[in-house]
Amino acid sequence: MDKIHLYDKILFPVVTEKSTNLSELNKITFKIPDGANKKNLKKNIEKIFKVNVTKINIINKQNRTKLTRGKKVKVSGYKKAIITLKKGQSIDLTTGI
Repeated sequence: MDKIHLYDKILFPVVTEKSTNLSELNKITFKIPDGANKKNLKKNIEKIFKVNVTKINIINKQNRTKLTRGKKVKVSGYKKAIITLKKGQSIDLTTGI
């Protein structure tokens, strides 16, 4: 498999307060494309970062509308994956993908 294809299933890491707190539990959060599935995602993460993945949870955020300055604005949905790593392993997100 080529390196370009490995990175196709990971768009970017999600860095929020909640995902930072999950990193203490050996969990990393990534935004992924709509066509990604657990099997391919597990293979790609293990090859790219050289870690063992124990569990993957995928969350679909739906499209929604919100009010901004009195106007309705569409917020597009996305798909994210919470990846649980084997105990004692971690991924350093500061080095970049």
